[in-house]
Amino acid sequence: MKFALLSSAVTAKATDCLVLGVWTKGRLSAPAAAVDAALNGALARVAASGDVSGKLGDTLLLHPQSGQSRRILLVGCGDADALDARSYRKAVSAAIKAVLKTTAKDAVFTLAELPLKDRDIAWATTLLVQECDAAAYQYDQTKSKKKPEYALKSIAVSAASAETRKAQTEAVKLGASIGLGVATTRELGNLPGNICTPTYLADVAVKLAGHYKSISTKVLSEAQMKKLGMGSLLSVSAGSAQEAKLIVMEYKGAAKADSKPVVLVGKGITFDTGGISLKPGLAMDEMKYDMCGAASVIGTLTAIAELGLKLNVVGVIAAAENMPGSKATKPGDIVTSMSGQTIEILNTDAEGRLVLCDALTYVERFKPRTVIDIATLTGAAVATFGDQTSALLSNNQELADELLRLSQHTLDFAWQLPLWEEYQSLLDSNFADIANIGGPRGGTITAACFLSRFTKQYRWAHLDIAGTAWLSGAQKGATGRPVPLLVEFLRTQKA
Repeated sequence: MKFALLSSAVTAKATDCLVLGVWTKGRLSAPAAAVDAALNGALARVAASGDVSGKLGDTLLLHPQSGQSRRILLVGCGDADALDARSYRKAVSAAIKAVLKTTAKDAVFTLAELPLKDRDIAWATTLLVQECDAAAYQYDQTKSKKKPEYALKSIAVSAASAETRKAQTEAVKLGASIGLGVATTRELGNLPGNICTPTYLADVAVKLAGHYKSISTKVLSEAQMKKLGMGSLLSVSAGSAQEAKLIVMEYKGAAKADSKPVVLVGKGITFDTGGISLKPGLAMDEMKYDMCGAASVIGTLTAIAELGLKLNVVGVIAAAENMPGSKATKPGDIVTSMSGQTIEILNTDAEGRLVLCDALTYVERFKPRTVIDIATLTGAAVATFGDQTSALLSNNQELADELLRLSQHTLDFAWQLPLWEEYQSLLDSNFADIANIGGPRGGTITAACFLSRFTKQYRWAHLDIAGTAWLSGAQKGATGRPVPLLVEFLRTQKA
């Protein structure tokens, strides 16, 4: 999808579909009123007929007899004094879905001009572009018959005034860059495990470096990881014919090459059977999504490279496949992590933390200012938050507060859980320094407690995206979260 800021007045632009907002009781928004004047009151007459209520998310498609637009889509935006960020997202989502059902090849959206209670026009423009791009995404890479592409190819966003033009132009670019990052993440997440292997992820990362001069990639083999002492990570791939990979992508955007980077660490379990602690068969196919943390790191780096962000960022992916082969790690086995700490593996299905802990030790060499790991880590996070909210835990409250604030700003929601010392004793082991599970209760917290043992050298936050990275049921597929949150966090960091 191509996006641009409209360079002319809405009434002067010829388009296949013009999207206009309508308030409750059929009251026309300011852009709709301007178009109505050019149409000699045609929209007002439709509103007076009661065919458009203005209820949030309602849509009505018109084919005007005059004017520059072949179609006009009226979108209900609710009460004018109550339109907030969440309601606006619903209106935009309803609008783009309605436009995609038509044969319109291009469209002009005026919804970003609507006054929001809690956001400015730049935010509204970025969100509109993101939502439109996400709605147009289609997966068909592994289908013999490709899905028919939507007719819609380009969207122009109307400018509220000359004063907002610069901010909106930048907002369009931001939204399109985030949209590309989200789509990249979704595409990787949706691929099956027999295609998206650790080697495939590594190849994608290498190609990313080939596309963007600001990114360099290196891939560590199992032999190299063994030399580094990554016994924990390698214990996960032991039962698989697929070799594990540690993928390291460095984005150099800061003016000073030695500027301390922000490091993103992604869990990249390309398929998770549970290993010897085998998962139930029902819905096991969804375990191809267990690499969505890794996918979000690649998606985020794609977005910031598009933006040319003036910051140094390192993306590290711990990629492995967890299989119950003859060489697979067994419950009760003890391994030594790169940090030197020994781990009793009580459950081989708690493998994400085993690959992450070695990656979190490895990133110390970058002397990071901040480390954020992203992982589809625990079923407990799904049980607690469903598919709406990512779990957040951190060893630094200032960092946690910043992420929480930005999650509300971006509508890519997260919520903090405690990382208290009282939970650490649940990981005690009679035979090793630490056990890899902490019992049936507080699973999301004890998983983060495990990771915290390996993050004492820097400020760190953990995002458990097990509930937010993909959707089940009729909408089954990867969501691309938390790319919007991560990009916004990186945008706020000073080089």
